[in-house]
Amino acid sequence: MPDKPDLTALLGSRICHDLISPIGAIGNGVELLMMDGMAQSPELALIVDSVANANARIRFFRIAFGAAGAADQRIGRAEVAGILGDLTRGGRLTIDWNSPAELSRREVKLAFLAIQCLESAMPQGGALSIDRGEARWTLRGESPRMRLQPDLWDLLSNPASSLDIGPAQVQFALLRDEITRQHRRLTVELAEAAVRLSF
Repeated sequence: MPDKPDLTALLGSRICHDLISPIGAIGNGVELLMMDGMAQSPELALIVDSVANANARIRFFRIAFGAAGAADQRIGRAEVAGILGDLTRGGRLTIDWNSPAELSRREVKLAFLAIQCLESAMPQGGALSIDRGEARWTLRGESPRMRLQPDLWDLLSNPASSLDIGPAQVQFALLRDEITRQHRRLTVELAEAAVRLSF
C-alpha cells in the first residue's frame, strides 16, 4: 500500500509556487524603474529590501514546508548558502552552514525546520552553526538571551509528549513529524545560553 501523501507539505509547496511569481514580478518591476532613471530614495530602498526578503523567505519556506520530493532529489550547498545569506542579510541572526557540496533535499528540509525552531528561541538574535558530519546533523544556537520553553523542546525528542501549539510554534510539530517520517532520532540539549540539536 503506498504511503499516505503529506498534505501539509503539498499545501506548502502550492502556496510557495503561487507566491514566487508575483513576488518576482514586483522585483523585476522595481529593477525596471531603477533602470529607467527613478531616483534612489529611502522609499525605493525599502521596497527593494522588502522584495528581497520576501523572495528569500519564500525560497526558505519552499524547502522547509514544501514537499521534499523523491528520496534521491539533491540540492547544492551553494544554493542553500544563498538562501540563508539572503534570509539573514541585515538581521540579528548569523548562520554558519558546513556541509558536503551536494545534499539530500529531505535532509535540508529537516535542517531548515530545525533552524526555525532554534530561531524561535533567539528573539534578540544570535549565532547558529549547522554541521553535517559523516552520518548526522548537529545544529547549535547560541544567544546571550535565550527564550526556552522546555515543554516545546520536549515535543521534539519525546514521542509521548503532547502540547497545544499555535502558529508561531508549528515548526516544532512539523520537525517532529518529519523526523519520524525519515526514521531518524533527534536529541535536544538545552543550556542557559545555547540549544544543541542532532539527528
